[in-house]
Formats: sequence, structure tokens, C-alpha cells
Amino acid sequence: MNMNIKIWQSCLMCSLGILSMFNVNGQSQTEKVLLAGAAQTIITPPIGYSINGGMRDRATTNVHDETHAKGIVIDNGENQLAFVISDLCMVYRETLDKAKKRAHELTGIPVENMMMSATHTHSSGTACNVFQSTPDPAYLEFLSIKIGDAVARAYENRVPAMIGWGFGSEPTQVFNRRWMLKEGYTNTNPFGGQDKVQMNPGVNNPNKTVPSGPVDPEVSVVSIKSLDGDQIALLANYSLHYVGNTGAGMISADYYGAFAERMTQLLDVDDQDIPFVGIMSNGTSGNINNVDYSGKAYKKTGGAYSQINFVANTVAAEVYKVMQFIDYQDWISLDSEQDEISLGVRRPEPHEIERAKKILAKAEGPVLKSREEIYANETMAMKDYPAQVPLIMQAFRLGDLAIAAIPCEVFVEIGLQLKEENPFEDMFTISLANGYNGYLPTPEQHALGGYETWRAKSSYLEVNASVKITDKIMELLKRLD
Repeated sequence: MNMNIKIWQSCLMCSLGILSMFNVNGQSQTEKVLLAGAAQTIITPPIGYSINGGMRDRATTNVHDETHAKGIVIDNGENQLAFVISDLCMVYRETLDKAKKRAHELTGIPVENMMMSATHTHSSGTACNVFQSTPDPAYLEFLSIKIGDAVARAYENRVPAMIGWGFGSEPTQVFNRRWMLKEGYTNTNPFGGQDKVQMNPGVNNPNKTVPSGPVDPEVSVVSIKSLDGDQIALLANYSLHYVGNTGAGMISADYYGAFAERMTQLLDVDDQDIPFVGIMSNGTSGNINNVDYSGKAYKKTGGAYSQINFVANTVAAEVYKVMQFIDYQDWISLDSEQDEISLGVRRPEPHEIERAKKILAKAEGPVLKSREEIYANETMAMKDYPAQVPLIMQAFRLGDLAIAAIPCEVFVEIGLQLKEENPFEDMFTISLANGYNGYLPTPEQHALGGYETWRAKSSYLEVNASVKITDKIMELLKRLD
């Protein structure tokens, strides 16, 4: 063969080899690309529908602001993760399982790689039977579709992206709501027993001493942008129960929704091509609220929604500050771990059931009014609960960031312990995730009593549940490390 022909063939094969490494857009096929997308669907219930969040049921009379299911999908070419935060007080696991199944069928993302949680707004449509609020099966079916759609739409919105995270601190808006009582003083609970702590004791209560636990002022921030710099999504996390201060009968996403609106303004994203989705998730806030019962903290005065907006603006300012110093990466590893555990249920004893029957026999009903009547009704409901219930525990890895997910109203001590003892430098916990299994106090807080420990559909797990859950989450995080 002619030497010139050999040289030409060799050069051609070399050129073809180089070209084969690139796709039609000139990108390297071996280059790792991070894709991300976000979307939101409206989940506002109809007028007249039940509102979760109180011991008595309320009916929707109007809508102050729409409630949403907000989804994020992150795809690194090797794995895909999906997160959905919904403006609900709490939501059944069965509803979310249906949503995950739908999302999987539409996107192919494994259900184990999906985390779906509630914000815990107390002014949303009822999605769980808690106290005297009962969900409509038709609304639950609607939620399973719309929450699943949030994942599917976020998946379709994926574009090449970069991601980063950071942490700030906003101590002025979080306070432990459980206060110790002076020695010799107790608070009578609905079962006739005596508690050593009181939730929301009032500023001028002379019998309170100090909060029974700490707070977590940290604000966690995950920011996702397109390679062109457009804002795709913001996932924040703050350990604040909710704010309230809504109008009677009004649907509202509470400060979670107001925070998203404020971030939209601060980031000036109205004119960008990519839809921006701002999300505030609930951290470990089972014993944390926005009222300082020492009376020292400033509380904005005004009409309905004034405190919601004040808190949202304050936290948004800190998040915006954190975002100025985030280092973004155009590719990160993605992984998840999930296990199901079984925990015991604190079911009532026979004598407690008999006491409840006598209280309910005297109730005028059908709307129960006193604490004793309401908790007697809860006792009758709890007698039919199974001895054990299954819970989903999850942990996710986004590069060097870890996120845990727990289906409870988690006490702040638990979240602080996880942050301190987990193997990752950066980590936070999302509560009310993948179902609802009530409050999660520590055994030490159980011993003190108080509202969050009172047996009901909102608090029924075994006394040592937090220890078992913490151990399992730590195991999952170590697997990811």
C-alpha cells in the first residue's frame, strides 16, 4: 500500500476517534453533565373544604394565597433524585406512595429516590385525619396526582445546571415553646395527669421558669442555577413549626409561601426563561415556634399575615446573604438510602378507654369542645391502632451534603444531634417526610409531659421512638459516607 495512503487512513481514523468522543452539539460524550429542573402544581382545596391545623375542624371560606406542591429533580447522568415539598399540614403515607408511583411511571425515577414532605402550614386543605378534621377521599386522590405531577413537570424542565449550598443563622425567629414550671407547680393534662412543662405558657405566666430545650437557628440553603446563570430552584430549611396569623377560614401557605415570594423578588427572576421555584422546608421544629414567651423578642404588631410576612422577609434576607457566597459545581455525585422500620404504638389501657367513654357520654357534640372531650375521642380512635406501625427512613447525598427525611414532627434536639454526630460536614433534616407519624419527642421530653406527648393521632409512637429513628438515620448516613 502506498505510504501516503497509509498516513491518510491513520489520520482519518484518528480524527474519527476524536469526533466519536463528541456528540452533535460538540459536547464530550464522556463529560459529566448535571441536569436539574423544578416545577410547582396548585393543590388549593375548594371552598367549603376542611382545613387542617386545629383541634376543631374549620371550613374554607376564601383563599389568601394558593397552596402548591413544589418539585425538584436532580440528574447527574448516573442517578436521579426528586424532592417535593407540599403546602400541607401533614399528609398520609398512602397518598404519597401513590404520588411516587405516578411519578415513577412518568419519569422512571425509582420511588426510593423520591422524598415528599409537608411544610406544616396550619391553613391548608386537610390531608390527614387529625383531631376533628377528616380528609375527603377525592381530595387525597387529587393530591396524589398533583404531587406526582410536580416531579414529572420538574423532570421535563431539566436543563444543564450547577448546584451549591451554604448555611446561615437567624436566631431571632425561633423559640422553644415548651417551658419548665416552677418546683411544686404542674399543669393538668387532658388525661388527669400532671405535666412538668407547659406548651405556650403565656408571657405573663408567673409559674414558668425556662424553656425545656434548645433551638436551632441555622438556615440551610441549596441553590440550583442553569449554566447560563438563571435561577432554577432554591431549597431552604429552617426549624420553625409555622407562624399562623392567617384570616379565619382562609387558605394560605403561611410563611413558607411568603418566603418563596420574597425570594422571587430578591433574586429578580420574573423575566428569565426558566421558571424559578422557591421552597422552604420544615426542619426539626416539633417544639419550636415563633413566640418568645420570655417577652424579650420583638414581635411585629399588625393585622392578619403581618407576622407571616415579617418572618418570611427576615429569613429570606439571611438566605439571600448566604447565596452571595455559595460556590457552585457543575457536577456532583447523587445517592440515596432508604429503610423501613417498625415502631410500637402507645395504645390506651382498658381503664383509660372506660374513662374516655364516660367523658364522651356527657359531651353535647357533635363538635367536641373541651380538651378532655377531644382527647377522649382520640383515645377511642387509638384503641383500634395496630401495635406496630411502619415508617420510611431516608437519607440523601448530594456531593458532600447530606439530607435526612423523617415522617414526624421532630423535636429540635434530634436534629441538632444528627447534625453533630453524622459523618458529613454539611447536613440537615426535613420533617413530615413520606407520611405522618405524629410528634417525635425524646424520652427525656416524654418524661416531662406536655401537649406534644399527649397520646392522640398526632402523638402515638413509643417513648423510645426517637432513639430508634436517630440510630436508623445515622446508619443510613454512614452508608452514604
